[in-house]
Amino acid sequence: MTGQNEEFGSNEELNLSEIIKIRYDKLDKLKEDNKNPFEITNYEVNNTAANINDNFGDLEELEVSIAGRIMAKRGQGKVSFYDLLDSTGRIQLFIKQDLVGEEKYEEIKNYDIGDIIGVCGVVFRTKMGQISIRVLSSVILSKSLKILPEKFHGLKDPDLRYRQRYIDLIVNAEVKEIFLLRYKIIKFIREFMDMRGFVEVETPVLSTLAGGANAKPFVSHHNALDIPMYMRIALELPLKRLIVGGFDKVYELGRVFRNEGMDATHNPEFTMMESYEAYVDYISVMNMIEELFTYVSTKVSGSTLIEYQGNKIELKAPYRKVKMTELIFEHTGIDFDKITDYEEALKAAAKLNIKVEKGWGIGKIIEEAFDEYVEDKLIQPTFVTYHPVEISPLAKKDPADPRYTQRFELFINGKEYSNGFSELNDPIDQKERFMAQMEKKAQGDDETHPYDKDFINALEVGLPPTGGVGVGIDRLVMLLSNQDSIRDVILFPTMKPVD
Repeated sequence: MTGQNEEFGSNEELNLSEIIKIRYDKLDKLKEDNKNPFEITNYEVNNTAANINDNFGDLEELEVSIAGRIMAKRGQGKVSFYDLLDSTGRIQLFIKQDLVGEEKYEEIKNYDIGDIIGVCGVVFRTKMGQISIRVLSSVILSKSLKILPEKFHGLKDPDLRYRQRYIDLIVNAEVKEIFLLRYKIIKFIREFMDMRGFVEVETPVLSTLAGGANAKPFVSHHNALDIPMYMRIALELPLKRLIVGGFDKVYELGRVFRNEGMDATHNPEFTMMESYEAYVDYISVMNMIEELFTYVSTKVSGSTLIEYQGNKIELKAPYRKVKMTELIFEHTGIDFDKITDYEEALKAAAKLNIKVEKGWGIGKIIEEAFDEYVEDKLIQPTFVTYHPVEISPLAKKDPADPRYTQRFELFINGKEYSNGFSELNDPIDQKERFMAQMEKKAQGDDETHPYDKDFINALEVGLPPTGGVGVGIDRLVMLLSNQDSIRDVILFPTMKPVD
């Protein structure tokens, strides 16, 4: 037998259905021999592939027990070599007829690539220098009835990879590394927040209002109460209620859901971390985010200088901080700070080829100008500050210029990674902004913020000066793993049904 194609041997001309039938026949034979693998409930494992490879000097000539999936078969006559894949990596198995017996050797030769087996053997190094396990006994723990994709052309079709992630993880080792990195990133975020004295909490996923952001929610229905309910689009409002209730530092790391488009950086459900801290403003929060990104990058990669999609990016604090209108002026020559008349704003929009839709104010025009002419130019970490009130219904106005808010967004490589502000804690102002949002909704804008009566009540009870922020976890994982699609950092991304 030679390489990974041993399974086919002289039967390479067989079609896929015939090969699968052979596997079912092998399973039937195992059952007839009272060796049904699916009746086995446990197998004692005392070592891993990674540990054996990393600590060979301590384990040489010692007996170990290991379990995993067969990924390759090669050899001839009375000696065979299998590659076994467990959760930590690969290890070579050395199988000799004289050691396991003729009957057992024939049984092992019938194992297929993809089968999950348990083996007991002695750690040694072959004459070729390969760390291996000299198999003394083995048992098949699960029969694979499918052919792994790499048997033919590999699992390269992105659509199929996302739909069948379990196979993707088996045959593409680098994919598993991305999700192990994701685990570490989330771990270090929690570590960072805990060190700063934040308390992690959980808030409802389902609610009667979808607030905290301007986005279209997923709508559900509660049968017992006979009311519509919404999947949360943000974590913000419940967390701010907790600040009202006396928590000074809270954060939540969890899924949010937005019924919007899908592209390289958007999935209908995604992971966010939001935090709220009493008695600080947006500047303090910006400083915290700088430190968070610096900390996590250093922890996971040992450096703050990373490469992302061909660009070298320095994540070490401090980052550039600049007003949105100043950036627009840099890239277009139009100074929206000097535009106070709506008709003049319309002329500026026309000059920039921006089509103004019904209900837009000057603030929305400013946002569109930024999106069109500035956003993709921000490669190095940049805090864009002072967003118009019109597009920031939950942020505190800047006392020096109430047209704008004490808000920031962090952009890296042309994409937003974080959004935060000095939280609006004036219930009268908040009520007016909610009403303005309702007017937009009446004009057909279905992504406006709803009127949240209970949140107004909470503000009337009293919200201290508070700084809040949200961080897109999936995009941060993309950044630190150098992936250009959000689907590559979400284990099971949303897919259109095949049928």
